[in-house]
Amino acid sequence: MGRWGRTLVESVQNHPGSGIRFTAGQTRSPEKVSDWARTQGIRLLDSYDAVLADPDVEAVVLATPHQLHAQQIIAAARAGKPVFTEKPFTLSKASAEAAVAACRDAGVVLALGHNRRFLPAVAEIRSMLADGRIGTLMHVEGQFSGPSALAYQPGMWRAERKESPLGGMGGMGIHMIDMMINLAGPIAEVSVHSTARVLANGLDDTTAMLCCFGSGATGTFATLAAAPRCWRIALYGSEGWVELVDHVHMTFRPREGEGFRRDFPPHDIERAELAAFAAAVAGGAAYPLPLDQAVHGVAVYEAMIASAAAGGAGRVVA
Repeated sequence: MGRWGRTLVESVQNHPGSGIRFTAGQTRSPEKVSDWARTQGIRLLDSYDAVLADPDVEAVVLATPHQLHAQQIIAAARAGKPVFTEKPFTLSKASAEAAVAACRDAGVVLALGHNRRFLPAVAEIRSMLADGRIGTLMHVEGQFSGPSALAYQPGMWRAERKESPLGGMGGMGIHMIDMMINLAGPIAEVSVHSTARVLANGLDDTTAMLCCFGSGATGTFATLAAAPRCWRIALYGSEGWVELVDHVHMTFRPREGEGFRRDFPPHDIERAELAAFAAAVAGGAAYPLPLDQAVHGVAVYEAMIASAAAGGAGRVVA
């Protein structure tokens, strides 16, 4: 129930149309959240096992340290609880596959919180790819940066290198990797350089990747963990290019004819992803992030870590 856990709760708690309401929770530091939990109508339980054993808890949402995700997902599945987990899904392909297998065996929904999939502008880009306005996709550029690591203090779990390999990848960059997979398909090979330019807390702050997609398209990506905020995705094709900045500002330039610039209205993507999870649990539409893509995102992350450790040597995504 840290900063992001509260964001998830507050996105839906007073919006009954979302189909989900938080009723109980568990945290490492209950004394820090007791007042907030009371205002949200959340009962604080003393362990994760107690959450899973509570018959009034119908599903679980995880906003916990990355290394705990796999074991917590598997425990939820064994308890028969559908589970939504924040990203990164897990930190290894093997653990991601184990989590998926546990949920499939138990017949429960598993959803991953890549909230940018719910942006209306991203749906428009997918339409452009499908109807030929971009043509043959040739290259993708992604950037997701921000200053969050400047505030990391000793003792914070995000400040531990084992929880934040490749600097900003766990908190920010993994979202853009998912976006690249969502729009351009599987990533086949990566080459990564990652270093600390300004941080002195043991974490990298500058991570850059060159990749090749299974389709043959190329891609570049960077995440900076100690820089002004920037979110940008751009796709370049034989018939046109499209760029989306800060979720809402889109520019399209065709090879021939008139392009456009368009601003999309703000959209609560946290509420949207939790509502989609609730709908899937209730037997509605499947959650719009296929589990094979969730596992593939982890495999890409794992290959990126290996490439950076090898000084940027290319690594095939297994």
